[in-house]
Amino acid sequence: MPNSCLPQSRRSPSCRRVLQPWLLGLLLGLSLASGCAALSNPTADGIPVRRLPPELLGKARSDEKTIPLSLLRQEKPEVYRLAPGDILGIYLPPVLGKPEQPFPVSMTYSGERMEQLPSVGYPIPVQPDGTVPLPQIRPVQVEGMTLAEAEAAIRRAYREPKKILQEEALEQLIVTLQRPRRYHVLVVREDSGGPIINQTSGLIGTSSTIIGNAKRGYGVALDLPAYENDVLNALTRTGGLPGLDAVNEVTVQRGGQRSKERPTVMPGPRPDMFGCPTGACAGPEGEEASAAGQSIRIPLRLRPGEEIPFTAKDVVLNDGDIIFIRARDTELFYTGGLLSSGEYILPRDYDLHVVEAVAKVRAPLLNGGINQNNFTGAVTGFGLGGPSPSLLSVVRRTACGGQVVIRVDLNRAMREPRENILVQPGDVLILQETPFEAVTRYLTQVIRVNFLGTIINQRDLLGTTTIALPNGTIGQ
Repeated sequence: MPNSCLPQSRRSPSCRRVLQPWLLGLLLGLSLASGCAALSNPTADGIPVRRLPPELLGKARSDEKTIPLSLLRQEKPEVYRLAPGDILGIYLPPVLGKPEQPFPVSMTYSGERMEQLPSVGYPIPVQPDGTVPLPQIRPVQVEGMTLAEAEAAIRRAYREPKKILQEEALEQLIVTLQRPRRYHVLVVREDSGGPIINQTSGLIGTSSTIIGNAKRGYGVALDLPAYENDVLNALTRTGGLPGLDAVNEVTVQRGGQRSKERPTVMPGPRPDMFGCPTGACAGPEGEEASAAGQSIRIPLRLRPGEEIPFTAKDVVLNDGDIIFIRARDTELFYTGGLLSSGEYILPRDYDLHVVEAVAKVRAPLLNGGINQNNFTGAVTGFGLGGPSPSLLSVVRRTACGGQVVIRVDLNRAMREPRENILVQPGDVLILQETPFEAVTRYLTQVIRVNFLGTIINQRDLLGTTTIALPNGTIGQ
């Protein structure tokens, strides 16, 4: 019988040398014929991270720090200065009151709490022009004065140029602050947890602590006293700083006269090769900025060295102003490929890098083909295992509807911080094997080598090679 290589005992060394390249070609052809996502990956030709423009890498959120809350509060003067809206208590017999009558005393309450000490006198409001009207004399200008200065101005008005009252009567003059001016503002919040007022006790709670975040979006009308009419007091009285479901900023919309002209937005510049504009895109932000003087944006978190974009005057609220806290759009990133397909929420105040994102979705990360058993929790594996997939393609949206594919090497991202880029809202993370990793894994699964016996020298080495073909046939 000719040496046909069929009987294993009669195989010649030359025949074995012929079978080896033939077998390798067969295995490679089977791997290609069976279909491989590593070879047909449509996102494999992305831009490497090292060639990515800095503007597409994203900004770290961990660099942002909460601004000092004292910047949201106006500075309170040492003495109270009068202004329109204040109500004075004035006692001056015989023009205001009679000596034989008891002093008129008034007390101001808020619920069960007294707002201020009792005041003496008849209520006289400060007019919009800053004056107070009094009997027998012209209105007295008191705006910007302290109570002591206002009392001296009223005494002069009754003494000069005509002595309307004698010195004995003017010595009985009493000027007090019966009710400080108030500013009516509206607070509109789109975060959860609105205020709830107990009608019995008057205590104020929040829906987040009472009914468990069952309410989203609410509005509160506030009457803030003078020197407390600022953003910090308005936030404190309506639930505090914005929650995690709101943006970290406050918008103050002034209640003054609105312009009758509709704000217009100039068209944005042409996008570049990535679909990103060279300047700002036209949109809601541009429209809000075009309405000059109507809205003031107050960010609550800034980066070190970043200039504060508002002034001390901007946090002071006036009659008719509106404080608006906008809801935060849910920021998601998506996964595919060898990652479990799904959508995941991005954190608001801290960073998520691609390596942490892969670990977050419980994907293979440097496991070498060894997995955890879902039933027993034990670590299981077979043979030598295979290389972990390292080709991560990040499909990222750019400004004005553009799109770019970023190629990330997970093995390099474990060593180099620059390769471990930040995950941005709307990113699609697709994990696949490189062609080399796919072929290596296929060969390790098809060819299984088991060595038996004691290795003393080359003659005593006994072993069997098991080839598991895709159709289920086992050969030795």
